[in-house]
Amino acid sequence: MGKIYMVGSQKGGVGKTTTTLNLAYFLQKMGKKVLAVDFDSQANLTACLGIVNTGELENTIGHLMMAEMEDAKLPAPKRYIRTKEGIDFIPASIYLSVVDAKLRLEMGAEKMLSGILEPLREKYDYILIDTCPSLGTLTINALAAADDVIITVNPQLLAMMGMQDFLKTVMKIKRRINPKLEIAGILLTMCDTRTKLCKVLTEQVEDCFQGQVRIFETRIPNTVKVGESIYYSMPVGQYSLKSSASIAYWKFTKELIADEG
Repeated sequence: MGKIYMVGSQKGGVGKTTTTLNLAYFLQKMGKKVLAVDFDSQANLTACLGIVNTGELENTIGHLMMAEMEDAKLPAPKRYIRTKEGIDFIPASIYLSVVDAKLRLEMGAEKMLSGILEPLREKYDYILIDTCPSLGTLTINALAAADDVIITVNPQLLAMMGMQDFLKTVMKIKRRINPKLEIAGILLTMCDTRTKLCKVLTEQVEDCFQGQVRIFETRIPNTVKVGESIYYSMPVGQYSLKSSASIAYWKFTKELIADEG
């Protein structure tokens, strides 16, 4: 049975999509069968995987969610799962924002994504969910479906401010909806160790959460290679294997699964 990781944060611009993409890439390089799920109406992960005109897509995660809400039969996985660079993925589009609005009125709304992903567990070693920067119904659905949460944090003041609220939400979901949910750890992204502010905020995270939440030893550096790789719709490991970001994401992937049996 595959393990489901949600990559989340209530702040935007903290490396959720980049982390999901590169984690998926390096897991499949390790011989793992991986499914990435774009669960953000902005469809950034979908674009990173080479689909730019998402408005033309018919079988997205939004369409699957709508079918689940209407108790309709889901299409066969080959209809909605696409593949690029060895990574299977379910794309998203702006249609997911329609689903988000309807979820607020739906009975049992928090379990819709789980209903879609549970049957896919047996086909994959890992399912990775890239999420939107909010604490709304879509994020709650992702938390209800996940086994573990990877929290990405950019060590800048504004990106740090909402982390306690996000952690409280995770704990509420664990108590009320998904008792198996755990926090895999906090991943510091876009780190510029040359700046004093980065060092201060990194130390602040360690002081606040060390002993309560795992803080991954790996730090993802702030480098132009990440932006370039996204522009060319590639994981940074494929675009520039020897870059500092590529090396860091490879180390993070090994660190993440090191304790698994």
